[in-house]
Amino acid sequence: MTRHTRRTALTLATALGALGALTLGAATASAAATATATPVWTETGTSHVNSLTGSQGLASRADGTLVYRGLASVPLSLRAAGWTHVGDPDVAGGYTFDAYQGGDTATKKMFALTSPSGTRTTFEHALDEGELLNNSFAAVSPDTQWLVSGEWGTRDSLQVFPTPVFNPSAPGPGGNLPQAGRISLDKPVTNIQGCDFTDATHLVCSSDAETKEVLDVTLDRPLDGAPVTGRVTSAFAIPQRSVCKGTFESEGIDYDTARGTLRVEMVPPAPCLVTTAVIGYTRG
Repeated sequence: MTRHTRRTALTLATALGALGALTLGAATASAAATATATPVWTETGTSHVNSLTGSQGLASRADGTLVYRGLASVPLSLRAAGWTHVGDPDVAGGYTFDAYQGGDTATKKMFALTSPSGTRTTFEHALDEGELLNNSFAAVSPDTQWLVSGEWGTRDSLQVFPTPVFNPSAPGPGGNLPQAGRISLDKPVTNIQGCDFTDATHLVCSSDAETKEVLDVTLDRPLDGAPVTGRVTSAFAIPQRSVCKGTFESEGIDYDTARGTLRVEMVPPAPCLVTTAVIGYTRG
């Protein structure tokens, strides 16, 4: 083999090796991206509900029927007790979970559980130091042991409580419901209106920030009562469609695990705000 031939062969071998390394690196990067990618959601249609009874949130029962909440959903007895706002609900183990908050001077927040037979039981939480009074939503983990909620504004964490009735560490009615280890987020989120679990380590959350979007929160492990880290990514922008012009407000969100259906609410500007759009999605 001549020197020129040896040099050409060496150059070709080097090039092929580099190409192989690039291809392997690209394949590895692609596989990693696929493994951590936010699920792709495809819009399937829009329905509408009365905003007075449905604009704050929704949750799916095991039989596929939906529970809605709005300003008019607060029972008179709870309103008289100072609980003036109900947030985005959840349904787990046959129970309906509602998140309630009081007025601007409130020192507690409250969760109401309605049993399959219709009996309502309330559980209060005295605000910890630095905790905001907002109680925007209730989201129960798939194992029913942990109850996730959130405060208003720009926050770097989500709250976690032991689930009343289901978690043996939770107190009975009349006892103070304590916080467990929070979900620390890798970047701040703004105005979270609702969250729901899609599986043990993923939540979808609706944000009423200027972007009006659904966020995906990936936990580093299933909730266990100790602090957990959540990685936040954007899933999609929530459509803002109305004949009325002005500011929209994104509201509650629900994932029906049995049917693979995601629903998120959007309230249009006045005067169209009397009805709330419920936009449906499926994966892929």
